[in-house]
Amino acid sequence: MVERVRVAIAHDYLTQRGGAEKVVLAMARAFPDAPIYTTLYDPAGTFPEFADLDVRPSLLNRIAGFRRDHRNALLALPFAASSIRIDADVVLTSSSGWAHGFRTSGRKLVYCYSPARWLYQTDAYLGDSGGAKRILMRAVGPSLRAWDRRAAASADRYLAISSAVRDRIRDAYGREAEVVAAPHTIEVGLDEEAVPGIDESQDYYLCISRLLPYKNVHRVIEAISTTPERRLVVVGSGPEEARLAAMLPPNAELRKNLSDAQMRWLYRRCKGVVAASYEDFGLTPLEGAAYGRPSAVLRWGGFLDTVIEGVTGIYFDEPTPAAITGGLNELEATRWDAVAIIAANERFSEKRFHEALHHAVGDVAAAGKA
Repeated sequence: MVERVRVAIAHDYLTQRGGAEKVVLAMARAFPDAPIYTTLYDPAGTFPEFADLDVRPSLLNRIAGFRRDHRNALLALPFAASSIRIDADVVLTSSSGWAHGFRTSGRKLVYCYSPARWLYQTDAYLGDSGGAKRILMRAVGPSLRAWDRRAAASADRYLAISSAVRDRIRDAYGREAEVVAAPHTIEVGLDEEAVPGIDESQDYYLCISRLLPYKNVHRVIEAISTTPERRLVVVGSGPEEARLAAMLPPNAELRKNLSDAQMRWLYRRCKGVVAASYEDFGLTPLEGAAYGRPSAVLRWGGFLDTVIEGVTGIYFDEPTPAAITGGLNELEATRWDAVAIIAANERFSEKRFHEALHHAVGDVAAAGKA
């Protein structure tokens, strides 16, 4: 039935390379004829695969400064989102803040990564950064929350990326949501490309993240700095980039804008994945697990769904250097079964994700015709 339904995909903005953008690409593979609507699209800033897809940005995209950094467009994004109207039977909406406000002639199925962090978890989102941003959020927060809740009410159905996000949707919007885990989209077995300057003969831990305050990458770096026998490779970009680059110890390095082939090379050769972020889902442990690599992660949020303690990784209880160091000590003291890690990861295959999406889209379309 889904094949007879006109499906469109919506996403907040396509200006960066992160887990949400990988999910949109997986959605596009599930519905290859679906156009993708978004507020902003920067082909150079996001994954190159989008260049081969039918991406339709809003008029806001004409402003180069907004394409380069969507945060500059904060006050304009509600208007841009509300201006987008999509003619489709079902709009599969990938959102953590804006795309659920796009208008449609048909039904709206929202796949939610989290209700907007900057509205409902402002302190964690901003971390120690700027007082000016806090002043701005105090000024515009009430009106943005009102807009956000109206947008949430316009949805016919919600899907949540994790159990933690399901609970957050209930708290923020009073809506119930089914949990549909995102897939790991790394393709094991494809060609790999060495990352220049990284000595593959030495063990290293891998931390892959957008460089934002709540990701706590600085805490991982601080932990590694206390154990010079360990090495760390951080992959990511974002507002915290300059600060993190300035604090790197000799046994850590920062890379960004790597190709998929280079990421596969890093995952295959790493000792394990480490993450201390307040994560809505927790994709990087799954990508590491695809290569049989264990993870040391914060016992919080989406990681509780994606990491099986003692099988695919271990937890530490606080995002502090001491706790992270303790987690890495435990990881190194544990005997890991790579085959068991890979087998457990099958719960997060793209095939299962596609099946869940097709089922949900079919249900929403059928409800609209009832």
